[in-house]
Amino acid sequence: MFRRRESVPFSFVAEADRFRSNVTPPPRERRTVSELAGRSLVGLAVVAGLVGSLLLGLPALGPAHAPSHSQQTEAAPGH
Repeated sequence: MFRRRESVPFSFVAEADRFRSNVTPPPRERRTVSELAGRSLVGLAVVAGLVGSLLLGLPALGPAHAPSHSQQTEAAPGH
């Protein structure tokens, strides 16, 4: 049930911090023009959708106008 922890020599721990691999990763592939254009078009479509939804939603977020209330207050004091 209980594990007995093995002691690790301090020199091993110190070497583990500065270990460097001699295996170099393969170079990254360059993006093609079509990939760049596709990603930019997708980004523009997302931004345009957010801006469009904001513009269409702004009237609903504004204060509600009550034209009947303003007509009643104007008519009452006159007569």
